[in-house]
Amino acid sequence: MDLPPDQNYCVARPVYSKPSFEEDNETKARVPKTVRERFKKSCSCSAKRAKDITKGLLPILDWLPKYKIKEWLPKDIVSGISTGLVATLQGLAYALLASVPPIYGLYAAFFQFLTYFFMGTSRHLSVGPFPVTSLMLGSIVLAMAPEENFKIKGNSTGLNGTAVDIAAMNEYRVLVSNTATVLMGILLLIMGILQIGFLVRYLSDPLVGGFTTAAAFQVAVSQVKLVLAVPTKNYNGVLSVIYTIIDIFRNIGKTNIADLIAGLLTLIVVMSVKEVNDRFKHKIPVPIPIELFVTIVATGISYGVDLETKYHASIVKDIPTGFLPPRPPDVSMFADIIGSSFSTAVVGYAVAVSVAKVYAIKHDYQIDGNQELVAFGVSNIFGGAFSGFFGCTALSRTAVQESTGGQTEIAGFISASIVFIVIVALGNLLEPLQKSVLAAIVIANLKGMFMQVLDVPRLWRQNKTDSIIWVVTCAASIILGLDLGLLAGLVFEMATVVIRTQFPTCAALGNVPGTDIYKNIKDYKNIEELSGIKIFRCNAPIYFANMDFFKDRLKAIVGFDAVRVFRKRNKALKMIQKLIKKGKLRSTKNGVLTDLGVDNKAFESDPEQDPEEAEDVDVPTKEVEIQVDWNSDLPVKVIVPKVTIHSLIIDFGAVSFLDVVSVKGLKLIVKEFMRIDVNVYIAGYDDEIIQKMEACGFFDDTVKKDILFLTIHDAVLFIRMKASYGNVEDPIFEKISLMKESKEPLTFPEIDELEDHQGAIYKLAS
Repeated sequence: MDLPPDQNYCVARPVYSKPSFEEDNETKARVPKTVRERFKKSCSCSAKRAKDITKGLLPILDWLPKYKIKEWLPKDIVSGISTGLVATLQGLAYALLASVPPIYGLYAAFFQFLTYFFMGTSRHLSVGPFPVTSLMLGSIVLAMAPEENFKIKGNSTGLNGTAVDIAAMNEYRVLVSNTATVLMGILLLIMGILQIGFLVRYLSDPLVGGFTTAAAFQVAVSQVKLVLAVPTKNYNGVLSVIYTIIDIFRNIGKTNIADLIAGLLTLIVVMSVKEVNDRFKHKIPVPIPIELFVTIVATGISYGVDLETKYHASIVKDIPTGFLPPRPPDVSMFADIIGSSFSTAVVGYAVAVSVAKVYAIKHDYQIDGNQELVAFGVSNIFGGAFSGFFGCTALSRTAVQESTGGQTEIAGFISASIVFIVIVALGNLLEPLQKSVLAAIVIANLKGMFMQVLDVPRLWRQNKTDSIIWVVTCAASIILGLDLGLLAGLVFEMATVVIRTQFPTCAALGNVPGTDIYKNIKDYKNIEELSGIKIFRCNAPIYFANMDFFKDRLKAIVGFDAVRVFRKRNKALKMIQKLIKKGKLRSTKNGVLTDLGVDNKAFESDPEQDPEEAEDVDVPTKEVEIQVDWNSDLPVKVIVPKVTIHSLIIDFGAVSFLDVVSVKGLKLIVKEFMRIDVNVYIAGYDDEIIQKMEACGFFDDTVKKDILFLTIHDAVLFIRMKASYGNVEDPIFEKISLMKESKEPLTFPEIDELEDHQGAIYKLAS
């Protein structure tokens, strides 16, 4: 295709190998800092450094002085009030997921924010309970404080004449919840201090999507039993959600009609109005707080009709006003709950930071992941001490805060103030509220997480591996439980990464005529392979796990096994030597074998004698130089594989790292090809890769740095220049010298280099 002159470019430069490039461009030595120097720098102090550290720990000092009161304050007030109303109801509802009384959900919606306000780097997160982490915390609570542990003898007609001590059970469950929350805060704080927030990046979007969808399913199942008000056992662990569903259907006949009607009406109304809010969000300045209206109406109806007395409806009952004094965690529980607490903390942090980054990009500011760890760690230690349970952020609540115009965490402060008012003055007004209404509100807010199922077809079209990760994580989390399911999904995700690097894409490259561009020969019609040159590319790091695969693909692409070729040639040369000693082969004055081929009887071995046997024959003492054409028929009964190339170029453009095993394996490959007169070149390397190769002893007197070239085209031009100057001999000939007076067979080099693992096995066996 003819292009305009301004779309063409021409570069004139020398052909660069690594030594020639370093001759023209002086290298600059990198002097790594010593541990002492790094420690000294980290401990140094100045006014500017102290100011930066203080602002890093307390980001409020950075954004609050820049606060635009006239422009931002009205928006933050509207946003704060709207978010506060939602946070109040979600706090009450999510407490049911955490298996603690509803008032503790209000504590979680209030206390966690107080410290995050000063220490968080996000300006839009609504900090508080999240349904997924609340359910995970609830599984910890139920495991540590099952209902069976609090049964007492009584006059009830229940099982074995026993009843449950509700007060004692709730008190102990709150203690477990507080202890787990403090432990989660400690774990997050330690991760923040150690600056290891990057570990959360291993939770990819498909994994988090599958996990949260499974969690939404478990949350929905746990709330359906409250909507129906049917009795079920508290299950935990593998297949717990399946057992819960079985219990629900088994006891479906005990459904409380009053609770069912209230729950269904709430679910229909809330979801319908939320759909209206979503469709007309550009026309409605503030989303309709439907949860608040439904709660007020439902509470009024329950109180006016007295649903608890007349229809045995399950209501919230006791919501005390005011705050509880701080209480220390039960440290003795730490060993029993640290595993589940860690997974819950990581999930909460990962979700919160993901949401925070979305809004940070939208509003053009930065999120510090490690500072977020510190902020959430301190927030949950503080909140757990005041009877709150684990909090991070809820997607729907944060969306309300941002969509209603919230500009900074001043909106969050106003939201927390609304929760504060409810705790100290209005909480007891919600005591007649039915639990089925709260459960329906929870289910309605799960719509966004359930809609993630639609991501699976899109992921399948874009990347099948990611879609499989999503499905496996979701299925594992439903079947095994959230803790084990998350672990299983993470292990599977890591396995896919290992498999993709262990079996990478390898290809033979060809040249686009008239350019320095090299592409996969299978992808383009006009790509042509260079005569006598094979270009091999591996699109992955080369390390111990994929070294064998690398060798196999290299053999497949070049079309022969260098080790087998070498052995076959050695065997053929030994047999030719014996035939010459017997006088059964003739040679010209130039030492070139004549009339080669099986048709020449003079070259055939004696059928009555084993060609492998050595025999003393009188031969001339003159030295004869013999050339063997390995690609033609040989005068001996040995099939030697054809070698049609004289140069092999290995493209290192996609190789990001090497290890000791791969370096030794590559060196062995280079020597194997050199023994059959195929020169190996490495192109497109990174300097750090070469440093690793030097450190591992790749280069020596045989394998020199002259085989390194900056680009594939440099290597190709170098090979062609050598051929044009006559420095490259025909690769299909091999010269050997015979002393006809010698009675001993010629000695040929043997393959004495084993791969690392083969050598280790040999040593163990010997």
